[in-house]
Amino acid sequence: MFKLAHNGNVLLDVHEHSPPSAAFIIEALEKSSFCECRVDHDAINNFFKNKSTERMLVVASKHDASLELSLSDDKMLATGELTIAEGGKALTLENAKKELIKAGVARGYKQAFLEQLLQKQFELPAGTKTKGVLAKGRLPIDGQPSKLVPQVETLKDRLKQPKLREDGTADMRDFGKLASVEPGVLLIKQVPATPGKEGFTVTGDVLPAKAGESHALVAGEGTEISKNNPLELISVIAGVPVDIANGMRVDDIFTIADVNVKSGHVDFEGSVIVTHNVEPGMRINAKGDITVMGTVESGHLTAAGDITIKQGVIGHQLDDKSLSCHIVCQGDIHLSHGQYSYLEGNNIIIDRQSSHCVMKAAKLLQLGKEDNPQGKLFGGTILDAQMVIAGEIGNESGAKMVINLAASGAQVTAQTDQCLKDLAQTDSQLDNLQEAIEKADQVKDAEKKKLLLAKIGATQMHYCEQAEQLEKKLSNLELHLHELLEGAQLVVNKTLHSGVEIHIFDKVLLTNRQYPPCKVKLEESKIEVEFKTS
Repeated sequence: MFKLAHNGNVLLDVHEHSPPSAAFIIEALEKSSFCECRVDHDAINNFFKNKSTERMLVVASKHDASLELSLSDDKMLATGELTIAEGGKALTLENAKKELIKAGVARGYKQAFLEQLLQKQFELPAGTKTKGVLAKGRLPIDGQPSKLVPQVETLKDRLKQPKLREDGTADMRDFGKLASVEPGVLLIKQVPATPGKEGFTVTGDVLPAKAGESHALVAGEGTEISKNNPLELISVIAGVPVDIANGMRVDDIFTIADVNVKSGHVDFEGSVIVTHNVEPGMRINAKGDITVMGTVESGHLTAAGDITIKQGVIGHQLDDKSLSCHIVCQGDIHLSHGQYSYLEGNNIIIDRQSSHCVMKAAKLLQLGKEDNPQGKLFGGTILDAQMVIAGEIGNESGAKMVINLAASGAQVTAQTDQCLKDLAQTDSQLDNLQEAIEKADQVKDAEKKKLLLAKIGATQMHYCEQAEQLEKKLSNLELHLHELLEGAQLVVNKTLHSGVEIHIFDKVLLTNRQYPPCKVKLEESKIEVEFKTS
């Protein structure tokens, strides 16, 4: 009944078979060997509508399976759309691979993906379209930064582990034997940074990986890089290991029970450990760290490293309004509580509360434990800090206290102003030199003119270099001020009372009511209070 033409069309001789209806033709096709061919419904319907006189009617057509490839915009995915054959040939694996190559797929192809898609030719009805991922790119994997693996316990580690009494309670004054090392002990092993693993697109473009940041192992005093392994740091003296940025140092340790009139003041080149207390009027000066297991009362402690006081610092106000207790260091200060004391350090961490203290932190002032600081801060003055975090600030009586954030911004501004003045003077000098060059050009004596221009040129070069340095300094100052103001904030986790005068750079906010948990920061040159929602 049906014939197949060379071009793949399925023909019906309507004169010979005289089909009564379109439904008859379609039913006959479904029962014939051409049942999977694409039926031409339009041609069949038109034949019956228009009473065509054509002898041969195209009722269907054969179509081979086809595969169309599409690439994602980022070229990380190649997707194939397979159209199942309609009476034609199924797509072979080899021909499908050619389509992949034609589409530009060069990497990330897996034959299993393609075989899985082609298998659907034998599972789905003819003419069905089905999609499948045929190739996947790979994102680059950034390298890991270098890592320091301590091989010994430091003094700071030891202070986190008080000894337990027989009844199971912690003895906060007994931290056991000091962590000490002998010469030649391995202190740190450095795990080097990894280069990362490059990625690729399905078209074969390489996506470079970012290598892990590498930090040079720093050998502090009393240590050296191993001669046998540049990734190992070893001690060269006996003493106590102390963490420093990207390394360790080994301090000679001076240990004393109490610092009092009997012991005298302590001035030591290394680190000092006081196993009990520092009594009124006593001073400790150390080139390393100072650790006091007990309390400091009206003492003066100065350290080039950190100062850790396991209990508290207690002072009082003197006749000249100054405070009797001073704790100053270049590193961090960590203590349990403070009262009428002056504290100055990089970061100041107070576990419980600060009462009427004057404090200055280069970065963070925190009242309370690290995870969720709930400590109290009332009375006194914060001379400067980048960030202050506490549970409660001020008190219910509304007694005035002052908090200065980003106060060092005033120094940055002053330096910026001076830098602008210097730059203006330099520009003025360059203008004068340009005039001098123009005058020198008019000198008729060639030799004299040459010497004069050379001299002016050297001076001009000097001022050009100076201008370049000033512009760079100006840019750095502006960036520093921006970062300073951007990071300046007061975080209150419980209550901010009235009577707290908050200065952020050159702006002031005086609280006149009690606030719930909130953040106070500078927004568009105005101090804003942002309430915490959770």
